[in-house]
Amino acid sequence: MRSQVLPVALATLPLLVACSATPPRQDPEAVRARYASYAAEPLDRITWLGRFDSWESLGNNQLLVFTTPNAAYLLSVTPPCTDLPFVQRIALTSTGSTIYARLDSVIVNNWKCPIAQIRKVDYARMRADMRQEAEAAKAVGKRAS
Repeated sequence: MRSQVLPVALATLPLLVACSATPPRQDPEAVRARYASYAAEPLDRITWLGRFDSWESLGNNQLLVFTTPNAAYLLSVTPPCTDLPFVQRIALTSTGSTIYARLDSVIVNNWKCPIAQIRKVDYARMRADMRQEAEAAKAVGKRAS
C-alpha cells in the first residue's frame, strides 16, 4: 500500500508547488519611483502620536512609514543602513511628539539610522490613480478578447 501512495504524492508535488508560488515582486526601483512621484517637498518635521500603523522598506536608504492607514511619509536615512530591507521591526526616535529630519533616527537592529529627509506622500491620490490604471488595463483586456 505504501508504494502506491508515494508515486501519487510525488506526482502531485509539482501542482502543489505551482499553487503555492507567490506572484513576482514589483521592481524595487519602480516602487521607489512611484512613491517619490507622489511625495511632496521635504519637511523639517512631522507630528506623531508615538506609534505608526505600518512601514515598508524601499531599499537600504528609504522606507515608507504609515502614521495612520492613509497618512504615509517617505523617509530617507543616512547610509549605511544596510539591514533595512531585511528586518521585521523598526523603531523611530522622536523629540516630544515630533520627528525631526537630521535629528531623529530610524532604529534598525539597535543601529540608529539618522533621518536625512521626510516627505509626505499623497497616498490617497496614488491609490486612486492605481485603481484607474487597473480599470483601464482591464478594459483594454476585455476589448482584446
